[in-house]
Amino acid sequence: MTPVHHRRLQLKTQLLQQIETLEPEDAILPDEHPAIDQIICELETLNPIDQPLRQEHWPLLLGSWALVYASRGTVVTRRIGRQFPLPVGIQRVWQRLIGPESAGAAMVKDRPLGTISKDRVSGAMVKDRSLGAIATENGAVLSLPFLGELTAIAQGIWQPFEEGESASVSFGAFSIQATRLLGITGLNLPQITVPVLEFLRQEALWITSYLDEDLRFGRGATGNLFVFRR
Repeated sequence: MTPVHHRRLQLKTQLLQQIETLEPEDAILPDEHPAIDQIICELETLNPIDQPLRQEHWPLLLGSWALVYASRGTVVTRRIGRQFPLPVGIQRVWQRLIGPESAGAAMVKDRPLGTISKDRVSGAMVKDRSLGAIATENGAVLSLPFLGELTAIAQGIWQPFEEGESASVSFGAFSIQATRLLGITGLNLPQITVPVLEFLRQEALWITSYLDEDLRFGRGATGNLFVFRR
């Protein structure tokens, strides 16, 4: 084992131990954790995979990842926050990355809102995708008092840049589904999917700053740090 490899394993252990000392919700709500952020920054300098968004690294990159830390929260958790009038719980947050060969069928699976057909939503998502693009599915399971659980999913596209580390990200559809209602599971309630009109979509920069077999870091345009784990 090389000194670099040894140091990387040491830092990974420290990082995960530090994250595990936090309550799961605290780890993905906006807060200050400078010790964790410092370990992330040091691990980024020891990234074992250069240009992680290149297609030869997709076997490691693609698939489902659990979000275990977000330095400034996420779009969902920032809106909920601690000042939200209802005690909404965050059960889990994940990200699923899908390659071109399987994305068409995976992106839209259930009934959309109103008269918008599944084919129309799916077609719009596929039309946006160029060769080498990655489909992303960002999801969260939220628990609502007295009501049950909701699963919210944002479906989007990563368009990687040639340098192989960053991508332009945009979201083309959002869906929500009640997965447990009043404590009753297995109701098979419909998923409501709403496409985002093309002229309303916004693009954001996403940087994959670290990737190995079971850990991945992402950075948003504002410097927000995200840690994903298999």
